Amino acid sequence: MSFKVKTRIVPFLAVAALVGLSPAQAQDAAYPEKPIKLVVPWAPGGATDVIARIIGKRLGEELGQTVVVENKGGAGGNIGTASFVREKPDGYTLLMTTSSTNAINPHLYAQTGYDAEKDFAHVALVGSIPNVLEVPAKSRFETASQLLDYAKANPGKLNYGSAGVGSSQHLAAAQLIQSAGIDITHIPYKGSGPAVADLLGANLDLMLDTGSLAQVRAGALRALAVASKTRLSVLPEVPTFDEIGLKDMYAAAWYGVAAHAATPAPVVERLNQEILKILKEPAIVEQLEKMGVQIGEPFTPAQLDAFVLSEIKRFKSLVEMSGAKLE
Repeated sequence: MSFKVKTRIVPFLAVAALVGLSPAQAQDAAYPEKPIKLVVPWAPGGATDVIARIIGKRLGEELGQTVVVENKGGAGGNIGTASFVREKPDGYTLLMTTSSTNAINPHLYAQTGYDAEKDFAHVALVGSIPNVLEVPAKSRFETASQLLDYAKANPGKLNYGSAGVGSSQHLAAAQLIQSAGIDITHIPYKGSGPAVADLLGANLDLMLDTGSLAQVRAGALRALAVASKTRLSVLPEVPTFDEIGLKDMYAAAWYGVAAHAATPAPVVERLNQEILKILKEPAIVEQLEKMGVQIGEPFTPAQLDAFVLSEIKRFKSLVEMSGAKLE
């Protein structure tokens, strides 16, 4: 006598229910089951975009899914960020956050299209790039002290560029103006690229920038001081502002990864652990440090949420000090 054995395929969620998992928990445990989109609210080629591609590639390898970087620039990062918060909160669309979009813009724009305090579950802090005081390679100024002494003796004679009103470059320069007691003229541009181009062409006297270290290392620009507590490993010969006598002159742009605020906590925790692990890899650290990135603290999601809230408050006073106006 022969017997036929009937095989019934039990759906994954049904199995999960049998072992005590809710359908939602089972879905979270299976994450990710499809490619992930990483939104960069800036044009390709900038620091945020490069960092996103470095982190996204390794994150995809660790998760076993492709991480696709999608650039949505415009309105100082507001367009891409506002678009992100309208996405489904399932962890399959992530955002590259920056101090500009997530801490500064709320104080610059009457309408950003998102709530910086409520719309995000911050996943991981990748790191920060200190602003560097830079001048054209053929500038008369060999040191920061020479530049500051000239600026004090000749108020309004020097100009500086930025990526726009309220940008990290603008706010860093506002800090320098206050700290050093100087008067220099602000020339805002529509992005850091055009500003750096004019600095390279000596149409600007100086900038405090985060994204032009490649031009400094190539000799096209001269770095005079770094707005951080320690010297940059890629510019070991360049002093900090502390070293030249300007205390507490710290200015940096930070970069992170966020999910939608309603994303399931297990997904946020998983992403946090994976990214923090990636940020310990020597090859990743080397790539980021070549850009001037100082690796961020290994915050938990809750700690990072608290950090961003504190940054929103801190930048409010800096924006007011700079004279930047709401648009």
